[in-house]
Amino acid sequence: MKPIRPNENFLIFGSPAIEQPEIDEVMDCFKRSWLGTGPKVAKFEEDFCGYIGAPNATAVNSCTAALHLSLIASGVGPGDEVITTPMTFCATANAIIHAGAMPVLADVDPQTMNLDPREVAKKITPKTRAILPVHFAGRPCDMPALVALAEKHGLKIIEDCAHAIETQIGEKHAGTFGDFGCFSFYVTKNIITGEGGMVVTKREEDAARIKMLALHGMSKDAWKRFSDEGYKHYQVVECGFKYNMMDVQAAIGIHQLRRIETYWRRRTELWARYNEAFAKLPITLPAPAAPGTRHAFHLYSIFVDESRCGISRDAFLDGMTRHNIGVGVHYLSLPEHPYYQRTFGWRAGDFPNAMKIGQQTASLPLSAKLTDDDVADVIAAVRQLCGNFQ
Repeated sequence: MKPIRPNENFLIFGSPAIEQPEIDEVMDCFKRSWLGTGPKVAKFEEDFCGYIGAPNATAVNSCTAALHLSLIASGVGPGDEVITTPMTFCATANAIIHAGAMPVLADVDPQTMNLDPREVAKKITPKTRAILPVHFAGRPCDMPALVALAEKHGLKIIEDCAHAIETQIGEKHAGTFGDFGCFSFYVTKNIITGEGGMVVTKREEDAARIKMLALHGMSKDAWKRFSDEGYKHYQVVECGFKYNMMDVQAAIGIHQLRRIETYWRRRTELWARYNEAFAKLPITLPAPAAPGTRHAFHLYSIFVDESRCGISRDAFLDGMTRHNIGVGVHYLSLPEHPYYQRTFGWRAGDFPNAMKIGQQTASLPLSAKLTDDDVADVIAAVRQLCGNFQ
């Protein structure tokens, strides 16, 4: 089979759009010789608060760090349980484990691929301390239902918004419904800092504790000890972590954030183009956004059912790669991974919706960096692989 794209022009899945303003801002860090946590991080935090509509934001070095710190600041620890989704990246469950707690899985809705509040309600026990929903692919979870459950049982909510910077329910952004909202700026995300994350909080005292824990447990503004204000003594008030963001990373994020709506509009166009191109193929397309919500359009995930398509999901992935087009799997459900099977005795069959999704989904390129020709190549490859069995 002749590749759709030349071998030397492999289409990288999730390749970010990098423009001159962030390159210049990074160079400014080098010129000033301030690479670590400093004024650009503070600026990025301020700008992010303004965009999300949260009173407090703390920049960290990953969304995983954001989740871990939020769990600790929520008071989650050994003996506690945290309910989350089996349809997520391993970092969600690992953060719960690193906080000393037990992750408890509730199955997802088969259409939205998000945590099903009815399943969450079944898993609440006296040990439950928090609910950790993931806004999968940029589609908002049913936050009103989850918030009602949390209020009824006295639970914290920590939102995993790794896919969901632009996501809204009504006028309210994802990450502002719960007690903590955790965002990712990893290189494949809607805006990027290379590696990086952000925690938004309602309460200033939570933000202060997260900021302190993210920098070794040192007292607030400890980074100023090296500033031109003169040496500042600090105290270690908790056993913290090395989770802070650097100015070099924030320099990228400041300008990426300014273009977030432009990038979102471009991905919206690509989403619509995929929907039109694949409408008659024997594959299942993503469900439309629910009324009154805003989808971040982070992942365009199709269902490849061999009985309908004449090709297995994994054969489809291999075929796309042969066409020099990068694709993703989001995700094999957590109970399908050996570590969780050994440690918790999880079985994929106990979460049938998540298992089916994990075994049939494939995510297509959806970066704002994609050209019209790139998109045409993706469409041609999908049609060639899935269009001959109808």
